[in-house]
Amino acid sequence: MSFQSIPGQERVKRILQNSLRTDKVSHAYIFSGPSGTGRRAMAKVFAQAIYCKVLADDACGECLDCRKVEHGNHPDVHWIRPDGASIKIEQIRELQKQLSYRAGASGVKMYVLEDADKMTVQAANSLLKFLEEPSSRVVAVMISDNGQALLPTIRSRAQWVPFVPLSRELMVQALTGEGHSPALIQAGVRLAAGTDAARDLIQGNVFAEIRNLVIQLTKESVTRLPTALLTAQQKLTKSELSDHLPLFMDLLILWLKDMVSLSLGNRNDLVYADQTNWMAGQAGSYDMQHWLNCLEQAIELQKRLRFHANAQLVLEKMLMQLKGV
Repeated sequence: MSFQSIPGQERVKRILQNSLRTDKVSHAYIFSGPSGTGRRAMAKVFAQAIYCKVLADDACGECLDCRKVEHGNHPDVHWIRPDGASIKIEQIRELQKQLSYRAGASGVKMYVLEDADKMTVQAANSLLKFLEEPSSRVVAVMISDNGQALLPTIRSRAQWVPFVPLSRELMVQALTGEGHSPALIQAGVRLAAGTDAARDLIQGNVFAEIRNLVIQLTKESVTRLPTALLTAQQKLTKSELSDHLPLFMDLLILWLKDMVSLSLGNRNDLVYADQTNWMAGQAGSYDMQHWLNCLEQAIELQKRLRFHANAQLVLEKMLMQLKGV
């Protein structure tokens, strides 16, 4: 791996490579941004680059140190993940113990905290003391979906490194190259912030099934509403798929956005491109305001689901709205 092997995040690469090139690596970084944007991969490459014996500002991926970091057995690199729901003070104390031992030839020790915002208050306070008074040359990387959730005193002692959602074009290119279904890719890249997250989503056991269910229920709703209501009950609210109703709503919202585009005569960049002909015919059966109202309703019902609204009632209301009842 190298910095260039990670798609996007050019600003992050510049920050890290400049610090390596000028020998001004900070003692602590906060990698903050949405899941799936390459934060973990970047932390690993950064660790490889710090110890790499071949390149000054990148990882060669071939030297012994690079390979040790890649395989998770470099003695000076420590990777901490939540133990259950949180990172506990015992984990931070054990880390401090490990970091008190003498580093290898480079003289640098490094640790990466995944989901750093999940530290308990005691763990965060213990880490803060260590950030203020490290016993040797140590580099910390704290990975978080929301770096602002970390203690202000920790944030003030670390360099902020913002990760942004990857461009849709880059994600499509990468996933297409891996041979994934184009139909699933178009939906996945709109629901994920990065290639890894999109890949996990479309490879999930239910993603394709839920997408097919969106197609089935929308078709049935506008032609045979009673059948749609029965299908929704049997296949979604009363089955093992009931836990995936939020995903169903996400994919339905994408379908409705396609319908708005089609009602405007735009067939470009559709998520459900494989359904274009049927959808275009239906789009013209109602005026555009109908589809905008449906989209508004779907977004509102999605919010209600987050507050534990009755799933069956939410779904029935949505399907009736599609029919215009």
